[in-house]
Amino acid sequence: MAEIGRIAEVAGYLWEKGWAERNGGNISVNVTGLMTDEEKALPAIGSPIILPEPMTALGGHIFFVTGTGKRMRYICQEPFGNGSLIRISPDGTFFEIIATQPILPTSELPSHLLMHNYLRASGKDNKVVLHTHSTDLIGLTHCKPFLDSEYITRLLWSMIPECRIIVPRGIGIVPYEIPGTLELARATIKQLENHDVVFWEKHGILAVGNDLIECFDAIDILSKSAQIYFSARMAGYESEGMTSGQLDDLVEAFNL
Repeated sequence: MAEIGRIAEVAGYLWEKGWAERNGGNISVNVTGLMTDEEKALPAIGSPIILPEPMTALGGHIFFVTGTGKRMRYICQEPFGNGSLIRISPDGTFFEIIATQPILPTSELPSHLLMHNYLRASGKDNKVVLHTHSTDLIGLTHCKPFLDSEYITRLLWSMIPECRIIVPRGIGIVPYEIPGTLELARATIKQLENHDVVFWEKHGILAVGNDLIECFDAIDILSKSAQIYFSARMAGYESEGMTSGQLDDLVEAFNL
């Protein structure tokens, strides 16, 4: 399946960029539409695993999910040796691993599925949840002024035109929550009402969308903007950034 190759590709990028220390970060991709009827009916490997709450909008859907405790640097080399294909039950109450080894999905799977469930129930054909640990973006979340969604969005948009184009819905902010909890997922879902990229204070970045590469690109351009901002500060200057008029011109030119 070509999509598995794309997952391996992005996992490699995350490791190369230093955004995936040890087993940091995780990926889930809805691959239901890419599978044949025979593949969808593959027998389960092991017993069903009950979900903490029903994911009714995901009934029968199949996801590739990175494995718990697995490193991105190994996922890029051997995705099926470090991840799982899981099938959600028709009523959304449990999942089964269906290929190719009995590798448990990331411990943050319930959080990922909660987001997938919300987005699909909202009528969005979302396929990807990508979470990673971008060093420069996490660094911003350690500074209180940057924990304001409107402020950080305007700042990063203004560093380079492509950021306004590639991340048109701006950035949501979630105050610190314990990683992997449903509380973190629910707080993120509130931000996904208006944003496709969310910063988790002192923890990481999450992007959702229909294409894994595009989710990676959104985080990558935000990281580039942060680096431009830091470069100006290290040179002894406060970056003036693009003006509101210049940003508005982009909105008009690209129908954002």
